[in-house]
Amino acid sequence: MSRSTSVPSSFSTVSCLTKVSGLCARRMYSNSVSRSLGPHTVASGHHARRMVSVPAASTAAETENVPSQAPMAKQAHGFTLVEEQYIAEYGSRVGLYRHDKTGAQVMSVVNSDENKTFGVTLRTPVDNSKGTPHILEHSVLCGSRKYPIKEPFVELLKGSLNTFLNAFTYPDRTCYPVASANLQDFYNLVDVYLDAVLHPNCIRDPQIFAQEGWHLELDNPSDPLAYKGVVYNEMKGVYSSPDSVNGRVTQNVLFPDTSYAKDSGGDPRNIPDLTFEEFKGFYESYYHPSNARFWFYGDDPAEERLRILSGYLDEFEERQVNSSVQLQKLFDQPRRVVEKYAVGEADGSEEEPKSFLSVNWLLSEEPLDLETELGLGFLNYLMLGTSASPLRKALTDSGLGESIIGGGVEDELCQPIFSIGLKGVKQEDASKVEKLIIETLERLEKEGFASSAVEAAINTIEFSLRENNTGRFPRGLSLMLRAMSNWIYDRDPFRPMKWQDDLSAFKARLDAGEDVFSPLIRKYLLDNAHRVTVELNPDDQLSKEMETMEKERLEQERQRLEASLDQVVEATKVLKEKQETPDPPEALSCVPSLSVADIPKDVTPVPTAITSSESGVTTLAHDLFTNDVLYMDIAFDLKSVPSNLLHLVPLFCRSLTQMGTEKESFIELTERIGRKTGGIGVSPFVSAVRGSSDPVGYIMVRGKTMAGKTQDMLDITRDILVSAKLDDKERFKQMVLETKSSLEGGIIGSGHSFAGTRLDAQRSTAGWVGEEMGGVMYLDKIRKLVSRVESDWDGVKKDLETIRSAILQQKGALVNITGDEGALSAADKALKDFWSSIPALSHSGENDWNAILPRQNTALVVPTQVNYVCKGANLYEDAGYELSGSSYVINKLLGTTWIWDRVRVSGGAYGGFCDFDTHSGMFSYLSYRDPNLLSTVDVYDGTPDFLRNLDLTSEELNKSIIGTIGDIDSYQLPDSKGRTAFMRHILGVTEEQRQIRRDEVLGTTLRDFKEFAEALDAVRMKGEVVAVTSSERVEAANKEREGFFQEIKRVL
Repeated sequence: MSRSTSVPSSFSTVSCLTKVSGLCARRMYSNSVSRSLGPHTVASGHHARRMVSVPAASTAAETENVPSQAPMAKQAHGFTLVEEQYIAEYGSRVGLYRHDKTGAQVMSVVNSDENKTFGVTLRTPVDNSKGTPHILEHSVLCGSRKYPIKEPFVELLKGSLNTFLNAFTYPDRTCYPVASANLQDFYNLVDVYLDAVLHPNCIRDPQIFAQEGWHLELDNPSDPLAYKGVVYNEMKGVYSSPDSVNGRVTQNVLFPDTSYAKDSGGDPRNIPDLTFEEFKGFYESYYHPSNARFWFYGDDPAEERLRILSGYLDEFEERQVNSSVQLQKLFDQPRRVVEKYAVGEADGSEEEPKSFLSVNWLLSEEPLDLETELGLGFLNYLMLGTSASPLRKALTDSGLGESIIGGGVEDELCQPIFSIGLKGVKQEDASKVEKLIIETLERLEKEGFASSAVEAAINTIEFSLRENNTGRFPRGLSLMLRAMSNWIYDRDPFRPMKWQDDLSAFKARLDAGEDVFSPLIRKYLLDNAHRVTVELNPDDQLSKEMETMEKERLEQERQRLEASLDQVVEATKVLKEKQETPDPPEALSCVPSLSVADIPKDVTPVPTAITSSESGVTTLAHDLFTNDVLYMDIAFDLKSVPSNLLHLVPLFCRSLTQMGTEKESFIELTERIGRKTGGIGVSPFVSAVRGSSDPVGYIMVRGKTMAGKTQDMLDITRDILVSAKLDDKERFKQMVLETKSSLEGGIIGSGHSFAGTRLDAQRSTAGWVGEEMGGVMYLDKIRKLVSRVESDWDGVKKDLETIRSAILQQKGALVNITGDEGALSAADKALKDFWSSIPALSHSGENDWNAILPRQNTALVVPTQVNYVCKGANLYEDAGYELSGSSYVINKLLGTTWIWDRVRVSGGAYGGFCDFDTHSGMFSYLSYRDPNLLSTVDVYDGTPDFLRNLDLTSEELNKSIIGTIGDIDSYQLPDSKGRTAFMRHILGVTEEQRQIRRDEVLGTTLRDFKEFAEALDAVRMKGEVVAVTSSERVEAANKEREGFFQEIKRVL
């Protein structure tokens, strides 16, 4: 409900063991997408939807209430307990059950976490790239035996308090997880998902397959024939991304003899080969309890879990399901593969596109023992975990490429791999990159690692494991995915959850002086013949070739169907009618929902104590249980930075931690951060403020550490702010190239973010600043900066120092600290010493942030097979709208009805949504991986009439209210609670205002929807369109509606 520019910081220490986050599959597809409010690339190129000595007996996973130690039921509701363990690392009692009748397996994790999690995972290996498991993942959530409506999934999105609701397709399995902190809501989610997975309508209704997978669309016999379908268009977007293409090729060539050689997500060239009969047969082969693994986690009653499952599983019989994942035998000699990726045609105005080069290993034919697995995890961090790590640094310092590709060790598939390389490589330098990787590994095997680097790695990893901070991602789901990396392959599911003893043993080996890492480098990398070098080269004709192939295939289809085109037209009509006809209210009532009466009427404040110093520093302290971890934000006013230097601010932030200080080299500083903290990062934050034309802007230093190390963390913070060296030309140039590469990859994968940022820049200063620091304007300036670093390095250094002097002062600074009483007390003492080294006032005067872009329809042209279409206007300025909490409810309903139904369901886009930034007043519609352009704009323009004609039952209205409250009251870990309170303080949102908005949400009526339609007329009549699209689609749009795009800007 708000939008801000917050360029993600690169924390100087990162999660490193590949199972820490639980989301490390090389390629994973999910069932929904949301707008990312910054132009960052999506992890792995797909959605989806990240030493401090900590006492071993105290983990952040534990809470103040220790779960019962009572043993689990040996037998209950047709289940037999196979094994039970207490997992001290997560304060959890865990039981592995087997369903007597079907053989289904259940992991029951009992602890005091109120954020309860459920999931069902099935092994779904493939032998082709038709995308069957991916289409099924979408389709099973489109109605079921007990919930026979079009999309129970969407009804849950509308009206549940869920903290997670999605589905994932991996290369070898499909996962359906949900989470909620409300017990009844949790049970509702579990019931809908169980019925969906075990009794879906999609295997009886070919129209669901057509909608979610693919179908031929033809409105009139004379129109061009077209392929449509949600997954089809999603994968066209995936295959437009060079990073995604690189990941796909790498996986395929490492596993040429297994199912991993195929694309479970679906190749757009192969998806139209999939028949409904094959689709149905795949479901019948793999979607059975005997092939399922069920997961429960949290504070819900353990035996009730088994009772709920038995109600579904007891009607099935056990059967043999052949879903095992075939192992890839190791090569006897290295291989090399050369492929291509699509780029726009060169026009001479910019440098030639460059290549990707990676070296990739399959590490083992058999499962690794835990000792080796742990060693490889640490080795991975030592070589690649930070910008100062030697393999990463050798590649970035080489000047051979623009940014790193490959994540090192990845071990969530059946066999672990290691992948590393560079993109932005000149084709003639490809062999040099390969040589550099091998030579660096040989050097590391011979020389080893500095003891300080090993200590920093151990402390960083141990902090991450013990803190168990999964952010907005439920801890139970992270743990499920961790366990599943073994469990899905019939290995011990308890083992990935237990690391304390193995970590202690590993540290003991290091303390004893054992050379742990050199043998691993030699065995698994240097002497490992299963190595594939992948070179991906640009091809400016490939996009046209793919378009031509699709047109030729469609022409062949037209000729084949010549006598029955009327039937295709009729099928198109019938499908659209079904898609655009809402379920009747009596049908929708089958989906369980809470009552508004169950919703707390009052806001829940975060405990906050505010103090101010004479020098102008304001401190917010939040007394929350964090198990002795201190979380800290220090914010310096950014508005003194001249507007012509804003594009340097994100790079300035990176430079503070990645160039060293007057006393320490870059490597020494990075190691100190790793030894003393859980990470320190610096990033800019800018946002509009409701009621003001001036934005707020800060440079944020964020860090976390154990309370006893607070002084160390603040000493590091002081050093990077006051004495960071900003004179390393080569390091800075590499950061510029990495930023350029990230932006160029991001606009193809996350075009909706760039379109939205560009649109905001036409309407507000805050939006313009966001464009300067993260949009297409930023990319333009970064490209120019590459050459400026060479021609005017002294000028660049001076600009960086100007930024430092502009922001580094106590006046206007803010501090936000979150921790328990002891941590806050330690911070209070350390902060007094910290501020003594910061000038009270170093700069004064007004800023010159007053620019905006011209208001005009803009096409941002890139080589892509899909579109990202944004339209918006400022409701405060263009419609005179006065903010009401009812707008949150209306926005929620639009995103799950009109926009969802017309843009995604019948339009075929992977995503369609709307966003109301209540601080700036910008209301935006956005689409994601969209086959349409102008017709999507027409859908947006039809929104006011949809609202005027809307007839909501009280049940439907209540459902939208509940779903909105679920968004507002989203589950947060303590650090997030403190951070949220900090953001409210910055943006001037008071507890009184929060209560007013909550009252308005709970009091929303149908009349509010009708009145909001008048405000949205301003978007229809006065709004601008920004689209990330291809040159062919721009030409077609301007031909259909003359002069539709006033600005056509080629980006790639």
